[in-house]
Amino acid sequence: MIAVKTGELELIEGLSETDADRAVRFTFPIFSQTGAKSTSVVYFEVDPGKHLGTHTDSAEEVLLILTGEGEAVVGDESGPLESGTLAVIPAMVPHDVISTGKEPLRVVGFFSSSTVVSVFEDPFAPIGKRVVGTPLPEEEDVATP
Repeated sequence: MIAVKTGELELIEGLSETDADRAVRFTFPIFSQTGAKSTSVVYFEVDPGKHLGTHTDSAEEVLLILTGEGEAVVGDESGPLESGTLAVIPAMVPHDVISTGKEPLRVVGFFSSSTVVSVFEDPFAPIGKRVVGTPLPEEEDVATP
């Protein structure tokens, strides 16, 4: 069994050098290298007034909102998110998550693959990458949509 406590995870901070409203803390606690055979999990937090950043994922994702309020922008659609909400994000569709409440938006994303490549429009500072995933790919190895 693989078990993790979200409150004990070491999160990576991702910011933008060009968008002051883009800021997230995230990690992939479950994926192929932690023993998962056919799924991956991302955990992320977005503070009020901030957003994750537009990106695509190589696999379908189901979001579970743990706490907070927000909005998902998926392709040309958008919809509200709140604690207890589940939302499906199709593979390779550009999407973003915005925190609109008064507390941080805390989200678990479940992917339908044990390896995932996420390509963001804008690189994360300070790590300088716009490609993240499980395991972390080299950016030159990833074709951009």
